[in-house]
Amino acid sequence: MTSTDPPREKTFFGHPRPLATLFMTEVWERFSFYGMRAILALFLSTAIIDGGLGLSTGTAAAVVGVYNAMVYLAALPGGWLADRVLGPQRAVLVGAVIIMLGHISMAIPGWAGWVYLGLALIVAGTGLLKPNISTMVGHLYDNRDESHRDAGFSIFYMGINLGSLAPFVVGWLGQNVNYHLGFACAAVGMFLGIVQYVAGAKGLRGIGARPTHPLTPRERARAVRAVALGVGGLLLVGVVAGLVGVLTLDAVTVFLTVVAVAVPVGYFCYILLGDHGLTADERSRMKVYLALFAAAAVFWMIFDQAATTLTTFAATSTDLNVFGWAMPSSWTQNINPICIIVFAPLFAALWVRLGDRVSTPLKFAVALALAGLSFVAMAGAASIAATGVKVSVLWLVLVYLTQTFGELCLSPVGLSVTTRLAPAMFGSQMMGVWFLAVSVGDSVGGQVARLSEGGTSPAYFLWSGLFAIAVGGVLLCFVPRLRRVMNEHPGAGLHPEAAADSDGRNPGDPGKLSE
Repeated sequence: MTSTDPPREKTFFGHPRPLATLFMTEVWERFSFYGMRAILALFLSTAIIDGGLGLSTGTAAAVVGVYNAMVYLAALPGGWLADRVLGPQRAVLVGAVIIMLGHISMAIPGWAGWVYLGLALIVAGTGLLKPNISTMVGHLYDNRDESHRDAGFSIFYMGINLGSLAPFVVGWLGQNVNYHLGFACAAVGMFLGIVQYVAGAKGLRGIGARPTHPLTPRERARAVRAVALGVGGLLLVGVVAGLVGVLTLDAVTVFLTVVAVAVPVGYFCYILLGDHGLTADERSRMKVYLALFAAAAVFWMIFDQAATTLTTFAATSTDLNVFGWAMPSSWTQNINPICIIVFAPLFAALWVRLGDRVSTPLKFAVALALAGLSFVAMAGAASIAATGVKVSVLWLVLVYLTQTFGELCLSPVGLSVTTRLAPAMFGSQMMGVWFLAVSVGDSVGGQVARLSEGGTSPAYFLWSGLFAIAVGGVLLCFVPRLRRVMNEHPGAGLHPEAAADSDGRNPGDPGKLSE
């Protein structure tokens, strides 16, 4: 380098430096989220005398399912608030503070109301943080090719799963000391995330600093009225339900499941049928996105049962003794993030190497097949456990490894395809729509588990797995058509020589991921 050469920009694993700030913020947010979730179902179903809430296993599974669903459902208004009021940067900070307060509430013992208040606060805070931090990651790649965008999201996703190792700490404290101490540890994790985000905010260089489409004064007044009417309507429904004697915890979970399914249906109708000035190409791409959304919902219906049916199976039907030491059952939830950390860089390099030869719809179809096969394997484990013999933990290792490969085919790629297919005026909101797929899958999965008395029977796992495989097969049949609409056919991207970046290296070179 000569004295006249501009200084080379610092990178993070070969990617834009601001990715490091967003990466570490996500690490600590996921630490708090997955740490608490690892012990939530166990806490809810543990007898009151032993420090839990004493719910049945089925009801606990439904509560965890709808809690997860509401977390991701809240991403839609969270994205709207960022687009119209706060801007993504501020939305992430406000959301992180609310999340921390939620974990503090759950750490207060003695009254079940503190737990449900804490869950509500975490839902609200995560709705602000989750879609908007992903949106900012997407904007880091506005001037780069799509293979780099996919690779960047895979690196970001590795950070998510690094934070997901929280059960090693939170799970151990919750199961061996006190559940509320575990919740307090989650609050500390989110506090560290806030400190890190504020310290690195200047490096974001204005990305997401302002709302993309601010509300006018008239729109703001209309939005306030709509929120007031919505909250008032919910309170009225609750009062009426209480008066007629149907305000039970199971009834609430069913109601929230209906909401979780109805919201994305209504929102897709709003986008596709409303007069928003969408071009014909944007409408066609949204129809493709709708198909991918449905496939993702089925995938998450299987995958997110790690916190419910698989945790229950680990606690009741799995031999957790390792060299004479009894491992906490919550630690089995660490298998997936460990596999992600190991394999995410390999998948990131694979997507860069394959470029546009493997389409997004094909990746989704493979993910569904793998998720289904994981539950077919669980059916085998449950059949052995039904004889009264505790199965080896290696069964769960196999299940989580299979799901990990499916997750790496769908989740980071889904984040990327959302930023790519979203209509211009629905940027952050569409990232919220992507998380609605998780909401639908989690809520429906929680209800199916509740109706199956906790969902640990061989038949439950087998039929759930076969259903996911069948949906993946249907999607596979439509891959060529979806690929044409998305313009993902081979050769649609830049010529390899034209795609070389400023340092002369082709973006298909996986070596850039380790720089």
